Order: sequence, then C-alpha cells, then structure tokens
Amino acid sequence: MIINIQKSEDTDNAARQFSKEVLSSPALSPDTPRVVAFYGKMGAGKTTFIKSLCKVLGSDDVVTSPTFAIVNEYTDGKGKPIYHFDFYRIKNITEVYDMGYEDYFYSGNLCLIEWPELIEDLLPEEALHVNITAREDDSRVLEIIETRH
Repeated sequence: MIINIQKSEDTDNAARQFSKEVLSSPALSPDTPRVVAFYGKMGAGKTTFIKSLCKVLGSDDVVTSPTFAIVNEYTDGKGKPIYHFDFYRIKNITEVYDMGYEDYFYSGNLCLIEWPELIEDLLPEEALHVNITAREDDSRVLEIIETRH
C-alpha cells in the first residue's frame, strides 16, 4: 500500500487513511504486537506523520520526538496508551534491553518506532514496516514495505 502526501496540509488525511486501512487490519489485532516501524532519512517526516496519527487516534497530548527520552507515552481517544520510540541516539543495544522494550512491544498497545533499523533484531515478527520518503517537491510517500508473519 502506498499513501502520497502532496503537501503538509494533507498529513492528517494521510494519517486518517493509514489508521483506517492499516491500523484496523486484522494483522494488528490486540492479540499480536501492535508495532509500526517507520523508516526514513532524517527530515523525511516520520515525527510529523506520527503527530498526525496520534491526533487522528484522538490523542490530546503534545506529541514530540522522544530523541533523548527514547520513549514517550501518549493516550488515544479511548484512554489506551500509544508508545512513541526514537532509537536514533542509542549507543548500545543493551540500552534497549535495560528500558524493558519487551514490556512495550508485547503490551498489545500501539508502538510507533522511529529509527527501527538500529534495533531491527528486536522487532516483533509481526511488526509493520513503513518507509517514508521525501521527494524534491516536498511531497512524501508513505509505503508499507513489509509485514512478516
């Protein structure tokens, strides 16, 4: 599946489409890890898309990149946690073990991950892999590139 975001004003609509067509799929049922790994270069729009996605899911929280905290927790419109990870600054995989990543990834709650390539071996098998690419005209392409079962 591919979602095109022509201009920044379209990000909320893209997040609505992603939520409706992807997050409501049986592959991300509460019985399986609900982990979405967002790949993309610096400035591709990972955090911007995650902000819109949290808004679409009913969160009133201020969504910011957890670059230094590694994980931020938000609440969706139904009172359920959304975990937002940014692994850009991890220096050693033991940091991820020490933070108790399994408690988050296997909680049944939505986990949105930036820079997942740095912890690739720790991602649940059922994780959804999404690539965000910025084009020269400032549009973005959101592509679901892999779902492993």
